[in-house]
Amino acid sequence: MKLILEKSKYIAIIGVISLLFASLAAFAWGTLNTVNTIFLVISSMGNDKAITVQFIEIVDSFLIATALLIFTVSLYELFIGKLDLPEWMLAHNLYELKAKLSSMIVLVMGVKFLQKLLEVKDTNDLLRTGIATALMSAVLIAFGYFGKKD
Repeated sequence: MKLILEKSKYIAIIGVISLLFASLAAFAWGTLNTVNTIFLVISSMGNDKAITVQFIEIVDSFLIATALLIFTVSLYELFIGKLDLPEWMLAHNLYELKAKLSSMIVLVMGVKFLQKLLEVKDTNDLLRTGIATALMSAVLIAFGYFGKKD
């Protein structure tokens, strides 16, 4: 039984492979967004108002792709084996992995709010979105700050 339980850690490879494919897809999505935006800039000679929003969407897609990659390598390191990567890319326990996820969610929410700010139509809706974004960011930041295990 001990041997089976010890080898069961390799089940995590399913998550690692799935996250790697998701990360690759997100990087491809970001690259496609980049190419489309470049064509928009060239075709409109920089005069299209959607360009700013498109650039923000590019940043958002690469943030998501990077978060998926960080989760991929961290999950591998936590369950399968050591990797030779920069320290900032790795989480050494599940708490650190959740904290990295919280940080990435805050960044993505900030980008999404900025995107909504640029496309504002209803100021009341913008106010509600801003309050919700600030509240969720505060909760996630508090989780990262107060939930640290020493």
